[in-house]
Parts: sequence; C-alpha cells; structure tokens
Amino acid sequence: MLMLQFELLGTLGCHLCDDAEQLLIANLDMQSIAVEVVDIAESEELMDSYALRIPVLRHRESGHCLDWPFRAEEVVGWVESLR
Repeated sequence: MLMLQFELLGTLGCHLCDDAEQLLIANLDMQSIAVEVVDIAESEELMDSYALRIPVLRHRESGHCLDWPFRAEEVVGWVESLR
C-alpha cells in the first residue's frame, strides 16, 4: 500500500495547531500515513496563503486542503477519500 503524504501547516505557539496534531495522531493510522509539521512562519508564500487559515492539513500530492476546525470523523473520511 502506498503511504499517503500530508503536511500539517501551522506555526509555533498555535494551540489550535497543537490540538490538530494530537487529533491526527489519535485518529489516523500513522503506519500508512506520513504527516510533516510545517511552520508557515518560515515561508512568506505560506504565510500569505495560510496565515488566517491554520491549522490546515494539506495532501502533498494533490494539494487538497482540509481547514480547521475538523473533527476526527471528518479527517478520517477525508483521508480515506484520497486513497
């Protein structure tokens, strides 16, 4: 099975970003999914695109995004739809 690649876009000190990361860890099969935490503060382009939206889970291959707030059921269903 091909491992799905995601980025969790956020920034340091963002409690919602921390909440989103914990939700992903608790509800996704991290054996078949890779999630890289990306600090948008390190890129002007990412800041312009996502500063008002974080946390955002972005599928690396397609660029599709799931914006916060998302519940466990939503994120699991969304990830499964990308398989």
